[in-house]
Amino acid sequence: MSRMFGTDGVRGVAGSELTIQLATSLGQAGAFVLTKETSHNPTIIVGCDTRISGGMLSNALMAGICSVGANAVYVGIIPTPAIAYLTRFYHADAGVMISASHNPAEFNGIKFFNREGYKLPDNLEDEIEALISSNLMGVTMPVGAKVGKIEYRFDALEDYIDFAKKAVPLDLSGIKIVADCAEGASYITSVRTLKELGADVVAIHTNPNGININSNCGSTHMEELMKRVVEEHADLGVAFDGDADRMLAVDEKGHMVDGDQLMAICGLYLKERGLLKMDTIVGTVMSNLGFTLFGKANAIDIERTVVGDRYVLECMKRKGFNLGGEQSGHIIFLDENTTGDGLLSALHLLQVLVDTKKPLSELASVMEVLPQALVNARVSNANKNKYMEYSAISDAIEDIEKKYAEEGRVLIRPSGTEPLVRVMIEGKDIDEITKDATRLANLISEVMS
Repeated sequence: MSRMFGTDGVRGVAGSELTIQLATSLGQAGAFVLTKETSHNPTIIVGCDTRISGGMLSNALMAGICSVGANAVYVGIIPTPAIAYLTRFYHADAGVMISASHNPAEFNGIKFFNREGYKLPDNLEDEIEALISSNLMGVTMPVGAKVGKIEYRFDALEDYIDFAKKAVPLDLSGIKIVADCAEGASYITSVRTLKELGADVVAIHTNPNGININSNCGSTHMEELMKRVVEEHADLGVAFDGDADRMLAVDEKGHMVDGDQLMAICGLYLKERGLLKMDTIVGTVMSNLGFTLFGKANAIDIERTVVGDRYVLECMKRKGFNLGGEQSGHIIFLDENTTGDGLLSALHLLQVLVDTKKPLSELASVMEVLPQALVNARVSNANKNKYMEYSAISDAIEDIEKKYAEEGRVLIRPSGTEPLVRVMIEGKDIDEITKDATRLANLISEVMS
């Protein structure tokens, strides 16, 4: 049986894979595991993104939380990083975000945060999963006055906006920004924050209807934003994903600036001011080789972890670093928040623009992005970790690794959140690496179908 928790909580198609029964069980087991050391009636913050299934799953989850005697505070539609912050700010015992991040609307997910606002380590997720598998063996269900209660709180957005403005105080007067909110959780918080700081904001994809989240918009579909920035003569564009823990940017010429480049820009700015702890940035195995070369050229160490912002964060906490993230735009500024935060990332980037008075295209040139091809092979969720068990696939991977051993890099990995095996090749010729990555991805899909 495959593990219930992926790299970012429990994910699945809402109603069939992520059912209300599973949500209720996760509420029960999660509340019990995360609050069993408390001597008071524990409280758990709950929020969701704009998916149509968010209300269904949040109510099932909160029913589970209350059934084991914990209280739930529902804060409504809100970004994931806001849940991480508010759990600490409200002195709650845990936080839960209901979101499938950048995935299409039919998917949803449930991810937990501990009382300090950190995503859970594997051992605690395994404990929650084991408790569900045992049908909550040993968990007492209170009755009468001892069951939990639900409080509804809708001032949480303001508390998060206030936090963001204080974390990176800026005067954005004269700065024009196109903000793509992905029809997701940032459609209020990001626009209001940028406007309150003085920016001229052109907001797009801010009309969520429950089923349009991430649909041809946001950080996974940058084409419209790239075009709009040029048309509006804007200084830059920023794109969030559905739950706003990611941010990617577009420079004034309409060129995308990815997570590696954003970390390079902000990391160099922090280093020059003595604020980059141990002169180190944490990336992942998916980070572009150009990011490593940038680090060498600027006396910045680049650490690499496996894919997943939770593993980036674990490295940062363990070694005392304060900046890390992923190429996809999950960037963690650990001095301010405990998870990837798209709004904070945008504000830090804007801080560099304002202080240096340089256009984003010039700032991004500090790092050369080497050609990289990423192609997804669609496979079943149950088999995605077994691709190396097929000799036709393992032999093909070995051949490609030999081909690029001297002048590139090959990385094959199963997705932590989707039924995919990801094929990534870096090399000198974009056409050649794309052809090879596509050929290998097609082979994986065919063999494992």
